[in-house]
Amino acid sequence: MADQSEKVTFPGALGDNLAARLDLPQGEPVAYALFAHCFTCNKDIFAASRIAKGLTEHGVAVLRFDFTGLGASEGEFANTNFSSNVGDLVAAADYMRENLQAPAIMIGHSLGGAATLAAAGQVPEAKAVCTVGAPADPAHVAHHFQEARPEIEAAGEAEVLLVGRPFRIKKQFLEDIEGQKLEAAIASMKKALMVFHSPVDQTVGIENAQAIYLAAKHPKSFVSLDDADHLLSRKADAEYVADVIAAWAARYLGAAKAEAKTPVAAEGTVVVEETGEGKFTNLVAVGGRHLLRADEPPSVGGTDTGPTPYDFLLAGLGACKAMTMRMYAERKGFALEKARVTLSHDRIHAEDCADCETETGSIDRIQTRISLEGDLDAETRHRIFEIAEKCPVHRTLMSEMKIKAELVE
Repeated sequence: MADQSEKVTFPGALGDNLAARLDLPQGEPVAYALFAHCFTCNKDIFAASRIAKGLTEHGVAVLRFDFTGLGASEGEFANTNFSSNVGDLVAAADYMRENLQAPAIMIGHSLGGAATLAAAGQVPEAKAVCTVGAPADPAHVAHHFQEARPEIEAAGEAEVLLVGRPFRIKKQFLEDIEGQKLEAAIASMKKALMVFHSPVDQTVGIENAQAIYLAAKHPKSFVSLDDADHLLSRKADAEYVADVIAAWAARYLGAAKAEAKTPVAAEGTVVVEETGEGKFTNLVAVGGRHLLRADEPPSVGGTDTGPTPYDFLLAGLGACKAMTMRMYAERKGFALEKARVTLSHDRIHAEDCADCETETGSIDRIQTRISLEGDLDAETRHRIFEIAEKCPVHRTLMSEMKIKAELVE
């Protein structure tokens, strides 16, 4: 089962849609990380993509995104500043919390590292923060357009060339970066910190790493990147950063969780395997593409981290009925807008079932309630309802079935 990469979007600090890429590992992620790229770069720069790939190999999912006005994100770069970058990071963490899982690791490269330090205190779930070649003072980037500063001051803005591309820099950008003081944010963020920096970095000097390290409270660590360049353009350097982050962060994420292996299922099979996290907690790998959890509620000794086995049974039957009704409605041209199937399972006395063959003891009963939305007359609604009773899973459950089991090494 190969690692996956998905495109996602979410609203940034200024209201523009930001483009992001979610890199997923095989199986269920042991943690989620949020990556912030360097000044005027984008989420697909070599350092970002290689570090993300390296982390997925350690089971960590990574969301990397383009700041407002950069890469594939909407908005005007000229209207952004360091504060909006910090806001974009917080917005990204909010998106992850609501749709995935809040980031436990935050990683920032160059100015993205400075923004990460400023934003980390606003992401309570983050336990580990990493910077790579980050400036201790956001105003450090001003040297890139020092020659254009008089024009920016006089006219309010100017077009400058950065990494061979034109960017419009406004006076508000200069005022914002010069008003930022990271020392207090670093000292108060209450996160484990890892500082990566190359002593031969020609873009952001090594003295910046020293300033960040001294401002931080323990636990904190420093890793020298020896002869690496600022952009980590060598694959080996980016892979080294990813390997060190994964090993170091495991201490703060929970070593047992970080080392957990996930089952892999071949196409057309389902594998269910205990995780060791709870009495009944299992991972369910489906067909080489999907990973789910199964558990029991606390009332019977479980930890309720996933549906129960009977929940899965009902879900399979309900999904089959809904899909069958959809296929039938489209084939017949019926104006079905939405089908909803509500299911429940219980056991009843056989003597209470008038149409059951079993006469004594108890029998299982699955009750289904189907609601249909759309411009449908009574006859059409009934035809769609009847077809649900003929879905493949329903027919399987109602027919003679043989389950063959074998014990394997």
